[in-house]
Parts: sequence; C-alpha cells; structure tokens
Amino acid sequence: MGIIVVDLFSTLDGVYQAPGRADEDREGGFEFGGLQAPYFDKESGEAIGAGIDRLDAILLGRKTYDIFAGFWPTAPADDPIAARFNSVPKYVASRTLAEPAWAGTRVLADVASGVREIRERHDETHVIGSGDLFQTLLAEDLVDRLNLWLYPVTFGTGKRIFRDGTVPAAFAVAQPPRAFPKGAIWLVYERAGDVVTGVDIEAKRAET
Repeated sequence: MGIIVVDLFSTLDGVYQAPGRADEDREGGFEFGGLQAPYFDKESGEAIGAGIDRLDAILLGRKTYDIFAGFWPTAPADDPIAARFNSVPKYVASRTLAEPAWAGTRVLADVASGVREIRERHDETHVIGSGDLFQTLLAEDLVDRLNLWLYPVTFGTGKRIFRDGTVPAAFAVAQPPRAFPKGAIWLVYERAGDVVTGVDIEAKRAET
C-alpha cells in the first residue's frame, strides 16, 4: 500500500495561501502572495525537487486544482516540475467538476473511498496546498505524512492550515528537522494515533 503525503508551505502563523506567486490566490483580498521566493535557496530547492521526483500521483482540492491547471500545462516544457506534474496521474476532489481540462485528471466525488483506492494504486501520492482537502483527509485518518515548510514571516491574515474545526490528531517526527540558509525550516511528520492529553507534567518529570 502506498502513502498520502501532504506538502504545505506556511508562514509562522500558519498561513498557506498563495506561496508561489503574487496573484496565485487573492481570495478574501489576500495581498501577501509569493512568500516562498525571498527565502528560496539552492538547498531548499533541491529538497523540494527531490520530493516532487518521488511522487507518482497528485491529489488536489478544487481551488488548488484550478490554480495548477491554469499554470502548469502552459509552463515551459523543460521545467522539471512542469514535466513531472503534467505527466503523472492527477486527482481532484470535487462534486461539481464534470470535465477537467488538465490531461490525466480524474475527479473524486467521494474523497474517502477515492483516496483509499489511490493508496492502493500509487506508491507516493502528494497533496499540495489544498487546505480544505487536508482537513477532510485528517478527519478520515488518510494523512500518512506531512511535509511542513515553515518560512520566517507572519501575515496575520489569510487561509490557515490549522483552524477552528481541525480534527485532533497526533504526529511523530519522521526525520530530523532541517534548516536552510535563507531561513526556511522543513519539518516532516507521520501520523501517530490519537492525541494524548491530561498528563501531569510534574509526574512525567518525576519518571525521568
């Protein structure tokens, strides 16, 4: 069985909206698009690129899908990210999309059953952005790994990864955190069962 990997690029205050381009997503009057570029360096680019090389399918929410479908099919053919995204199977969670324009796309009207099927079909399916879909996957316990890229900036506004209504979930560190020259930090987590709370910290300290 394969894994579902969620890739999120976030500010310190949890805003993931429009990381790539200034005009990527202005919903809600958002004016801070393009947060990644000032913190991009060779080392972080190579790490992100290695993750893209590993994926063999993409799963997106409808809003992110529309953004990607409007950009990547017309990107330069020699762009390695475009080549990868355009060639692998793509899945979009939507109850209203009838005829997806991006070649190689399949629409999932039932996310839970569809994603379980995807797990069986592909080794490593990546969810990129797609905050609403991420919440659904968490609720269905369908997030196997979380790649969280943190950038040293706060906006105070915009779409947030973890918001009211997020399902309680525990995670374990899957690899050592990695910091990059211009300030980005890469955190990798895997799901680790139920949240544990209500433990007296003094009692825990006494045990150690």
